[in-house]
Amino acid sequence: MKRLPIVWQRLVNAGETCDRCGSTGQAIAAALAKLAVALQPLGIQPVLETRAIDEAAFRLDPSASNRIWIAGTPMEEWLGASVGMSPCCSVCGDLPCRTLDVAGTSFEAIPEHLIVKAALMAAARIIEPSPAAAAPPACCTGSCNTACS
Repeated sequence: MKRLPIVWQRLVNAGETCDRCGSTGQAIAAALAKLAVALQPLGIQPVLETRAIDEAAFRLDPSASNRIWIAGTPMEEWLGASVGMSPCCSVCGDLPCRTLDVAGTSFEAIPEHLIVKAALMAAARIIEPSPAAAAPPACCTGSCNTACS
């Protein structure tokens, strides 16, 4: 079975994370359950890796928290989205946290439907045939297996 890697990274400070990262974690769990069922007939298995960043790393780059990659590509690229920032809570201190801006709507916690949508786009790329295997040359009328001139 082919693997669809999903990586989620967030701030963990003294065992705690912020509410928006907590909500994103719940959305990822729900999305993974749906994706496992939907992708199984295609021979694809979603696999989650969670990464914790510490306070020092968060202070250097607050946008690194609550970040998702699907099949090695940032989620925002699959969705044509942009990354923003907004104030968060006590776990994050005085630094703003990552938001995801999709079609004019800003999301502090990443919702399940966006995770599923991005993952399905990535899965479609996994099952796409290679260009050489996509179709026979135009001169062939089937599986002639001969070189066209």
